[in-house]
Amino acid sequence: MRPRTENDAEVRQATEDDIAELVRLRAMLFENLGGDFFAPASGGEDWLDALATVLKEQLSTGTDTGSGSVRILVVDGDSGLAACGIGTIEQRLPGPHLRNGRIGQVIGVVTDPRFRRRGHSREIMRGLLDWFRESDVARVDLYASTEGEPLYRDLGFTNHPDPSLYWRP
Repeated sequence: MRPRTENDAEVRQATEDDIAELVRLRAMLFENLGGDFFAPASGGEDWLDALATVLKEQLSTGTDTGSGSVRILVVDGDSGLAACGIGTIEQRLPGPHLRNGRIGQVIGVVTDPRFRRRGHSREIMRGLLDWFRESDVARVDLYASTEGEPLYRDLGFTNHPDPSLYWRP
């Protein structure tokens, strides 16, 4: 049985027919995050085409994508998607704090503003966390917006102990 939200909406696996809506919601996510890192002034719209291409590739090949696994969960709205969430699994080298080297990453849980406060993000997260458990990941990481942080903390996420740096070529 598929999970249902508080509003009795069904959480389901995304299909290729959802690509345009997934692109719309992901663009909405970055518009709301703001800042130069998420919406660089020099950035154009070409990333949207690249996103559609990658989503199509991932959805057409199932959950195995060569670089790991992906799960894309959605909730339908009146016309289009109300919410989506993406999870990935990456195989890294095992270590003392990463027993099997499997890391989950939650990417871009976003709900269209017209459908917020109905439990959609929570149910999508529950579906992703169930998938991570079934996939035997050792840890799940995510970056939380200020608005989303209370939900993630309620689901058991805590501050990450590792310092985080990044580099762009």
